[in-house]
Amino acid sequence: MQYDQQKVEDFMGRMVGEFGAVACAPLIALGDRLGLYKAMTEQGWMTSEQVAERAGLAERYVREWLAAQAASGFIDYDPSTARYQLANEMAMCFAEETSPTFIPGFCDCAEAMFRSLPKLEAAFRTGLGVGWHQHHPSLFRGTERFFRPGYAAHLVDEWIPALDGVQEILKGRGAKVADVGCGHGASTILMAQAYPNAAFIGFDYHEPSVQRARELADAAGLGDRVTFEVATAQQYPGKDYDLVAFFDCLHDMGDPTGAAAHVLQTLRPDGSWMIVEPFANDRLEDNINPVGRVFYSASTMICTGASLSQEGRRALGAQAGEARLREVVTAGGFTRFRRATQTPFNLVFQAQA
Repeated sequence: MQYDQQKVEDFMGRMVGEFGAVACAPLIALGDRLGLYKAMTEQGWMTSEQVAERAGLAERYVREWLAAQAASGFIDYDPSTARYQLANEMAMCFAEETSPTFIPGFCDCAEAMFRSLPKLEAAFRTGLGVGWHQHHPSLFRGTERFFRPGYAAHLVDEWIPALDGVQEILKGRGAKVADVGCGHGASTILMAQAYPNAAFIGFDYHEPSVQRARELADAAGLGDRVTFEVATAQQYPGKDYDLVAFFDCLHDMGDPTGAAAHVLQTLRPDGSWMIVEPFANDRLEDNINPVGRVFYSASTMICTGASLSQEGRRALGAQAGEARLREVVTAGGFTRFRRATQTPFNLVFQAQA
């Protein structure tokens, strides 16, 4: 086998960075779960002893964790005083859960991906699916924590206003909204807080997620206007919804066209279906970029298997793109479908009868 030695060496130089990123992921999760980032937020320069004391942890472990964080460039280190500092900008990424740049939720998802390796190995060999419910619970928690900041930043201020006529209906009295595939209910709760005159119901087939969504709604004081039920996208109950919303879940469904047909049956004649999906272009070559890399990887480990575990087995994948989504939606009976808005990470569509 002939090869270019310099190309191999250059690639291995790049891989050192990749190895560091993989090794750092569990340390980010530890820093999050143990409160280390929060302990350093707005505290200025600190010794390892001060960080450990503030977090209530063993100093020797904390010292090694701090060294790894400094080597990663996540925190600052002053060798003259042997002190560490978490800059405010980094605190926005590691400690502030309401920040749109909050990172640790993805590390929870990464833990679930590693834990699912044996199941994915078997699925690759057999072609069978791996259902959402078959993953480690860190995936359910991580998904909510990873997506919630983006929804908080965009959903009420940008996405809903971009839908023709929807915001005015939600501000009025008596509007009915279904949030299908709601998970832990982050999107449902955000909408309910923004539109107090409307009633919201979240549906998800995963019963533990529905139970967690109920707990979060009660904690937010929304138990009188927000309910959650166990149901699939093809069979959720109710009629005459003004808005049905699917957040980052249509591509996970085995029969997305069947889901589209059911949505059409449950909407009011002038109602709207809001579909939020991961950002993707229609061609693979146009998705070969850092965002596509993340989404294709997550799709391989989670989304494709979820669809293949269900009747229909459409397996759109997390990089379906607008053309394939339009095909699915119109095949379900919708005649109007448009891209309402987008972010670097999401496409937002509005479908109407």
